[in-house]
Amino acid sequence: MDTPYDNLPKGQMAYIRLVSRESLPDDIRAQIPGDEPIWGVHAPDGECLALARHRSDAFMLARENDWAPVSVH
Repeated sequence: MDTPYDNLPKGQMAYIRLVSRESLPDDIRAQIPGDEPIWGVHAPDGECLALARHRSDAFMLARENDWAPVSVH
């Protein structure tokens, strides 16, 4: 993706955002203990690539897979 904004990361971006438990399939939701927030690593097309219990872990997962993580509000 070429962009005129110099402060954006180069390469394939991954979007990090909170995921609503209700949006997850029942089998995945059953594996998540407690009421802690769940963070998703998403491809630019919106596909959820991974879930993490902590925001920092979601960023680490993205970087480990050569994605440039960007926070989404």
